[in-house]
This record gives sequence, structure tokens and C-alpha cells, in this order.
Amino acid sequence: MEMRRAGKSGLTLSRLGLGTMTWGRDTDTHEAADQCRAYIEAGGNFLDTSPIYGDGDSERVIGGMIGTLFERDEVVIATKAGIQLINGEKVVNNSRQSLIAELDKSLTRLGTDHVDLWQLHGWDANNPLEDTLSALDYAYASGKARYIGISNFSGWQSSRAITLQELHGMKAPIVSLQNEYSLLNREVENEILPCVDDLSVGFLAWAPLARGVLTGKYRNGIPSDSRAAAPHFMRHVEPYMNDRAGRIVEAVSVAAEGLGFAPLEVAIAWVRDNPLVTSSIVGARTGAQLRGILKSEEITLPHTIREVLDEVSAVF
Repeated sequence: MEMRRAGKSGLTLSRLGLGTMTWGRDTDTHEAADQCRAYIEAGGNFLDTSPIYGDGDSERVIGGMIGTLFERDEVVIATKAGIQLINGEKVVNNSRQSLIAELDKSLTRLGTDHVDLWQLHGWDANNPLEDTLSALDYAYASGKARYIGISNFSGWQSSRAITLQELHGMKAPIVSLQNEYSLLNREVENEILPCVDDLSVGFLAWAPLARGVLTGKYRNGIPSDSRAAAPHFMRHVEPYMNDRAGRIVEAVSVAAEGLGFAPLEVAIAWVRDNPLVTSSIVGARTGAQLRGILKSEEITLPHTIREVLDEVSAVF
């Protein structure tokens, strides 16, 4: 699998990252191990997790794999902080005290003394940004986080955070932005990708399959074994169950049929091959599903097909 550098940093990631949101909840330990094995065998090196994935279970599952399925220095482990589940509700808290406490808990669950990439999970308007960034500086200086990133920030929020960190050589540089990006959601092209390009940071695309909609499996309804059939996932999928999305999915399916590919291969390749994308984070419930996704590594989209998909999915 091709490796790419995150902007001007020394962090090198495989161009497909493995998302672990379902690990420990919808994906049991055995299936997670099967996925991880298939991913590493395919040349991948980047596992993305968060404390809120399965209330910490995703991190615990990954921790159980270190030393058994892979050696610690063979895999880039990325986790996040700043969003907590309190009484079933998501609460954003990017205070220095809360972030550092979260990091220590993540390290305990992962069974390691450091993470390779520690990311703010979202913007917090209720805490001073300088206080938030001081927690990143602490993690970086202490060696508990090798690199620092931010996730789900807007363009101006990203630019402000990156610039503040660049003003002083002793502060932790922000090396990556992580945001949603797919043929059904191209909002990052307005501000985030220009920010990535101008400030020379990496970009990590999550949900390149638009929560599974771009696989085409919802074209004729909602399969009983799909994510959309699960109450805790339906709200994530529902925004893409509309007429515009349907037209784009049909275009992807037609292109895939003509090329002899699967729709998911076309959709992933479209995101992956954007020159500003460092890594596209993919997820699956089973090892079999992931192996299907990994086949996208074997394809390259013809330029004409990419142009057609650009046009069909354009937002005016």
C-alpha cells in the first residue's frame, strides 16, 4: 500500500487508514482481529480510534492486539480527545485539565506509553483555544503524543489553531486535519482543503463511502443487516438518503459496472486520489467487508470517469 507523508511533517501514513468505530460494539474482538490482520497484510499501517468509540472499547481492543497481532512500532495509532459521553449525551470539553485526563485514560486502555497521533475531536467554543492548545503542547513535549492533529474543525478554526502553534518553535505543530469527505459530502473543498494546501498539513478523510451509502446497498431499501438498520447508526446514514444522493450513487454504480469495479472501489478511489488527501479512513463490520474495500488499492480511475463524477456530485 502506498505511504504518504502528512504535510511537511515526518508522519507517514498508508493511503488507506483503518477506522475502528465499531470495534468492541458491533464488531467483536475476533472480527476486529480478522480485520486488522487483513489490513496489515495489505500493507496498511494506520489505526484510527477514539475514547467514545464503544465507550473506550475500541481502544481496549486495539490494546489487546499490541504484541500479539503487531508490534507497537509497526502501526500508527491515532486517537482523539475532547468529546465525552455523559449520561448518553455527547459533551465537548477541550479544557487542558479534561484533555490531559482523557489522554492518560486512552493510554491505559491502549496499553502503551504513547500514541502516534493525538487529535482534538472537535471545536469547543466554551474554552479558550490557548488553554486547549497548551494540552497539546504538554502531550507533545512529554512524548505521550508523537504528533498532533485536529478533527472536525472549520476552515477558520483550523487556520487559527495551526497558525497559533506555528508562532513559537516550542509549541506542538499541528500536522493533520481530519474531516468528512466523499462524493456525497464535498464541503471540505470550500475551506478545509485550501487550508491544507496553503499551510502544508496532512488531510485525513473520514467516511469516504458516506457511511456506506456509496456502496449502493441502500439503492432498493435498507438491508436488515446494514448499519442503517441499527438505531445508533441510522441518524448518521439518514442525511444521505435523499434524491441528490440517489443520483450520485446511481452514477457511481453505472461507472463501476462499466469499469468492472464495485461501487465502493470507485467511491474510495475518487477520494483517495485527490492529491491533497493523505489517507482515507475506511471501516467495516467484518473482515470480509474490509477485504472487499481493500481491493480498491488495485484500481485507478480513468480521468474521464473522475471528471463525470466531479460534475454529477458538484454543489452549486
